[in-house]
Amino acid sequence: MINKLKVLRAEHDLTQADLAHDLGVSRQTINAIEKGKFDPSLSLAFKISRRFDMPIEAIFKENTEK
Repeated sequence: MINKLKVLRAEHDLTQADLAHDLGVSRQTINAIEKGKFDPSLSLAFKISRRFDMPIEAIFKENTEK
């Protein structure tokens, strides 16, 4: 999955720790999502979309490259 989390976080002047705190997860979770090593659960994806006031589809996209 491809995501815009790092860009959104930078646009809102948030550290990984700040965003993790807001979402109730660890900084390592945010780091793993940003690096594409971890896909968030549906409930976490909804929390992220609410945090940035954007639809999930605007933040996360399927990686169609093989």
